[in-house]
Amino acid sequence: MLVGTPMRGKGKIIPFRRHDEPALPPADSGDERGLAEVHRCDQAEAVVVKGLLETEGIPTLFQSRFTHSVHPFSVGAQGEVVILVPRAEVARARRLLARVLPGEELPESERS
Repeated sequence: MLVGTPMRGKGKIIPFRRHDEPALPPADSGDERGLAEVHRCDQAEAVVVKGLLETEGIPTLFQSRFTHSVHPFSVGAQGEVVILVPRAEVARARRLLARVLPGEELPESERS
């Protein structure tokens, strides 16, 4: 490219997420795989929670917008991980997490 020559093509504009938008879309309704969200956290906490749930026989899956194997360090909500479990295990997983995680509460519908 010569100095002073206009660029031929336009670059792609990638909009940044606004502060009032969630990092990942809500997974409350579950998805087509029959999974539902039980917790959101960073990668390190997600690994611990996955171990806890799988020790109790609850299979887990991580959902994230970030490839943690390529970018192991993240800041804020960029590295947020959503922990998904089968819909049939949601109530049991949330009860378990409410017992061990500070600040985690059960929804009204699941309290007994």
